[in-house]
Amino acid sequence: MCFYNNYKLTMDGPNRPAYQLAIQLVRIGIVAVVTYYCATWIISSVDPTSKTKKKAKRQAQIQLKKLNDITGQGNKLKLSDFNSYELMIASHLIAPADIDISWSDIAGLDAVIQELRESVVLPVRHRDLFQRSQLWRPPKGVLLYGPPGCGKTLIAKAMAKEAGMRFINLDVAVLTDKWYGESQKLAAAVFTLAQKLQPCIIFIDEIEAFLRIRTAADHEATAMMKTQFMMLWDGLLSSSNSSVLVLGATNRPQDLDKAILRRMPTQFHIGPPLECQRLAILQVILQHEQLHPTVDLKRLANLTAGYSGSDLRELCRHASIYRMREYMRNLMIKEGNCIIDVHLVDESELVISMDDLVKSLVNMNLSKVQTGNTYLAKNIDLD
Repeated sequence: MCFYNNYKLTMDGPNRPAYQLAIQLVRIGIVAVVTYYCATWIISSVDPTSKTKKKAKRQAQIQLKKLNDITGQGNKLKLSDFNSYELMIASHLIAPADIDISWSDIAGLDAVIQELRESVVLPVRHRDLFQRSQLWRPPKGVLLYGPPGCGKTLIAKAMAKEAGMRFINLDVAVLTDKWYGESQKLAAAVFTLAQKLQPCIIFIDEIEAFLRIRTAADHEATAMMKTQFMMLWDGLLSSSNSSVLVLGATNRPQDLDKAILRRMPTQFHIGPPLECQRLAILQVILQHEQLHPTVDLKRLANLTAGYSGSDLRELCRHASIYRMREYMRNLMIKEGNCIIDVHLVDESELVISMDDLVKSLVNMNLSKVQTGNTYLAKNIDLD
């Protein structure tokens, strides 16, 4: 009873204003916290990119964990080292161990591969040997140009794997944002992330879609994003000691801005393969396949003039499908059942023959003609 009276006296005494002030501050704090989280939820619900950002953050965590698994104990990457914009870009990060393309998977481009090894890969892998001169450094930009399907993307991946460089497969769509100024921050995050991950390759496929010739008709946000990108690429904020390489691929080099071409002093034309190159490509594509003795790759290379490496792979894939399809039809007719027992399959009957390859070639030529392609169907002697 005495304690209650003392408590009541205290609340009714001189301390009462302070008590009321504390209660008001607590109420204001609760209202502020509730308002903050409600506003955050509303903004997140209204923002159409919120789900994409959350997904990108999860993907970035996975990729950074993979990099930590292959780096030294003292070079661990912490998620807290990267801001939200860098994590958006890091979702397109590829660890060298995840790249399944090597120089041995690329045929017919020996001269280009040798030049890339000597001018790009060697200075990156042996940076300690190239400290004596400012000129003995890899270029900051490399451009691969030529018709589609000739191996530009394969070269980029193989170069990143051999050099042991982190690989950012930059999707230009990730740089666009509905909010004013966000695109510039994302463009800046590309280079700040690459600096933290160096040695690093920033690969931009179809680079002309992003860094095409600037005109007065460009949208303000697009023009500012291009300017920000170029400023950080080769501007005052770039370091001469950084091992960051911008690698671009395009089949329309004439559409690139002159300022971009100046930043890409090392340029390689990846043209349609010659007959000897097509033979080497076919040998690489079919090296693990079972071929009939009648298969003549030299003849096939001669018949595929104008075909790219991608076309040759598609030709061989169709030939394999034709062989499998014909075998399955015969087996279903023989067994009288649409359900095929795997144990009844005779792999010796699935050997790819020259007739399969020629049939695939004829159909591809006809398809190219029907779609308005410049290739002409050929009259091929099947004997």
